[in-house]
Amino acid sequence: MRKGLTLVEALVAIFLTLVVFLGIFGAFQLAFKVIGITERKITATQIAQGEIEKIRNLNYLDAGTIGASLPYAEGILESSTTTVLNGIEYTIERSIKFISDPTDDDSDCLLDYKRAEIKVSYPGFFGGEVILTTDIAPKDKVEELQACQTQPAGVLTVQVFNSVGEFIDSPLIEIFDPQTDQLIDSATPISGKYDFPLSPGTYRVLVSKSGFSQERTYSTDEVAIPEKPNPTVLEGEITQISFSIDKVSSMLVNTLSTWSEDYFSDSFLNESKISEKENVIIENGQVELATSIDGYLSSGSLFSNSISPSNLVEWGEFSFSDQESSETDLKYQIYFASGTEWVLIPDSDLPGNSSGFDSSPVDLSSLSTTTYYQIKLKGILSTNSTSQTPVLNEWQVSWKTSLPISILNVSFDLRGEKIIGKDVQETPIYKFSTSSQTDSQGEIQISNLEWDVYHFSNFQKDSQTLNLATSTPEHPIALNPDTNLNVNLYLESQNSLLITVQDATTLEPIFSATTTLSASGFSSTQYTDEEGQTLFIPLESQSYDISVSAQGYLSTSTTIFVSGQTTKLIKLEASD
Repeated sequence: MRKGLTLVEALVAIFLTLVVFLGIFGAFQLAFKVIGITERKITATQIAQGEIEKIRNLNYLDAGTIGASLPYAEGILESSTTTVLNGIEYTIERSIKFISDPTDDDSDCLLDYKRAEIKVSYPGFFGGEVILTTDIAPKDKVEELQACQTQPAGVLTVQVFNSVGEFIDSPLIEIFDPQTDQLIDSATPISGKYDFPLSPGTYRVLVSKSGFSQERTYSTDEVAIPEKPNPTVLEGEITQISFSIDKVSSMLVNTLSTWSEDYFSDSFLNESKISEKENVIIENGQVELATSIDGYLSSGSLFSNSISPSNLVEWGEFSFSDQESSETDLKYQIYFASGTEWVLIPDSDLPGNSSGFDSSPVDLSSLSTTTYYQIKLKGILSTNSTSQTPVLNEWQVSWKTSLPISILNVSFDLRGEKIIGKDVQETPIYKFSTSSQTDSQGEIQISNLEWDVYHFSNFQKDSQTLNLATSTPEHPIALNPDTNLNVNLYLESQNSLLITVQDATTLEPIFSATTTLSASGFSSTQYTDEEGQTLFIPLESQSYDISVSAQGYLSTSTTIFVSGQTTKLIKLEASD
């Protein structure tokens, strides 16, 4: 039986044929374009070479462009013309510059030779350009002197150093007319030094390099008494000026408190924080007396692990939660490390400790941090009934530490010590001066800073003033080139409130709890950090309402009077 192509098969065959032929056509088209581009570049190169030969054959005094001014040579050539070859228009740009050679010690003329640059460009989607250069020297001393007489000149020698006095390679040096802001000349000398032939007059100089600081000169219209005034070039003389630039740096600035609070907490979900026990059972978040066949034992005790705070500034308080009946008793004592022994803190330093504490909290702030740098908690359980036991639910010790907590959204002023000059009252005008603010994490990255000594001032939060207590590195901050420096600014105020939010069952800190502090005419909301803490600073000495909420917990509110460095511990109950 005879079979033919179906319509679908025919369409597929046609499509594949088109793909093949279009690919071939595209390849031919690309080849023709490449040939066209090559032809244009060859033509442009030939034009440029012809222009170079014309200039070389000119009289030295005529080698220049019409109406040019220094550093460019005046002569008989047009600065820009066009020509059409093979239907393509080529633009020819001519630039002929005087060069002052520092190795030529002839002081009679500072214009030693000329450098010609020819640029030939062509249009189109695949347009391009060709640039050729050549040097033209006078044939004798007479021609050199005639050129100097035709265009009277002086030389501005610009030197660029880094912070330790070494020449910078390939800086961008730009010479401007200070009246018109017109760019007159520029150079990127590998040696870091360049001689600019210029007409007599005053110029503005700008020195820069990618990734480096900048430095420039100033007129008296900009700065009354400039530190580096615009240089004046005199006929037949060499004027020298030096600049100093180097790689830029950055500072990661953190605004921090001078203190915070830390805790030892145990809710007895396990025995990981118990160093020893006797006749007690720890389970399900409770400590009870152990039992015998007759019932509860008459007494028992337990010791916590040693509590050894780092960066201890001041002990806070010892708090506990327990359950006692009329037949039971639960008392607490505090021991300290004395050599290899644990000894009861005497009543002379902690009144009531020998007989045991029964009321929470216990103030520990009077304890010497030198003598009592390491403590243990002891719980003593007893009962007069074999059917009843006291129950210890949790205990906790707090202390102040020199480890800081972030202060959020602090604004400040920052300036360097380098000056660009003085105003009419002879007040310094600083090269760098700005205002910044740390973010909701208490930090800010400040980039593109040049090496200098920096001063921080005018610290503000919520329109109230904070004081700088200390800093690391020491203030003012010395910043070296090519450095990313961490700067910690430790701030303080007369009144502040540190709030710690914990899980009521586990005593673990609650992260990102919403904490709102309010009073008449004042309201501020912050979020707790990974330690469950947030610091409200600065504050007025008065009563504040506190409301705290967190996902998965019941909200709570309370009131506190703030005076000095105040702390508040808030425990949230789980909502489930």
